Amino acid sequence: MRRLGFLSFGHWQDHPHSATRTAADALRQSIELAVAAEELGLDGAFFRVHHFARQLASPFPLLAAIGARTSRIEIGTAVIDMRYENPLYMAEDAAAADLISGGRLQLGVSRGSPEPARHGARAFGHVPPEGHTDADLARAHTALFRQAISGAGVVEADPEFAGPGAAGVRLAIQPQSPGLAERIWWGAGTRATAQWAAEQGMHLMSSTLLTEDTGVPFSELQAEQIEIFRSAWAEAGWEREPRVSVSRSVLPIVTDEDRRWFGLRGGTSSDQVGYLDGGLARFGRTYGGEPDVVAAELAADRAVREADTLLVTVPNQLGVEYNARLLETIASEIAPALGWRRAGAAGAADERPGVPADDGARARRIGGVTP
Repeated sequence: MRRLGFLSFGHWQDHPHSATRTAADALRQSIELAVAAEELGLDGAFFRVHHFARQLASPFPLLAAIGARTSRIEIGTAVIDMRYENPLYMAEDAAAADLISGGRLQLGVSRGSPEPARHGARAFGHVPPEGHTDADLARAHTALFRQAISGAGVVEADPEFAGPGAAGVRLAIQPQSPGLAERIWWGAGTRATAQWAAEQGMHLMSSTLLTEDTGVPFSELQAEQIEIFRSAWAEAGWEREPRVSVSRSVLPIVTDEDRRWFGLRGGTSSDQVGYLDGGLARFGRTYGGEPDVVAAELAADRAVREADTLLVTVPNQLGVEYNARLLETIASEIAPALGWRRAGAAGAADERPGVPADDGARARRIGGVTP
């Protein structure tokens, strides 16, 4: 495993035990946690996108703000529901956020997941053509978005405005951010969609949910998904290196506060199987407990071993300081057992110049305080 990041769902709730009572809290604390993660030597800050829920919804203002406050970590989504997106407007927003960050955007996109709204994308004005499904709509939006960020002309110029020489010229969206087109990931819930993503030249994002079940443990099914993806990538002849991320719920229990929130173990010890979208789905387990136990269990997780990037989900409603401590424990006591090293450490995988070494003793400002 070369990269370690966090994934936040950006919940907020007006509840006495929530540190994110409002949308403003969730947004501002997301920025602060990304800054803290960079200072801790992590490699990425990723955010889930949901609509019609008290969660993060419009990612690009947030990603641009994080890009302006950080200098090294990857910034991304996991994932954007492409059914809701105007592809050309999204292409403009994504390019602008990528330019602000200096080319660090990693955008996860997909067909989306079950949601509280009935036909929510239609309320945004996006309706599948006759005979097409929501999945078809998401893929069509994705194709146009990728075409636009690649610099292709997407609309004819108007000779009345631009002069006779513009006749037949097709205009590209602006701004353009070179390289962004190669940093698009598909959130695949099945082995078949992973194969399709590879054929399209998109990297693979695989979460703690697969919308199929073959009776084998989640990590084994996900590892098979990754193998199919990499094989299809090679067969497609792409010259770029494919990347694969998996997400995991990781809750090291080291303090009384941890035990108060998550109990002695912190989570379930086995997969869960249920029905989703009319079919069987398999949900991955939570890895909770003493850090050395969690490290050994994650090291035995075949899909984690096969991925180059691990995204750990954070309980964002517990606040920046708590989550920064959680990430520090994972970074110092768990991730090294998976082969990961802090950015800036000797031999670490970070390829960006100018990253200061982490001597393990620098003061880290987290949420306005130095722990």
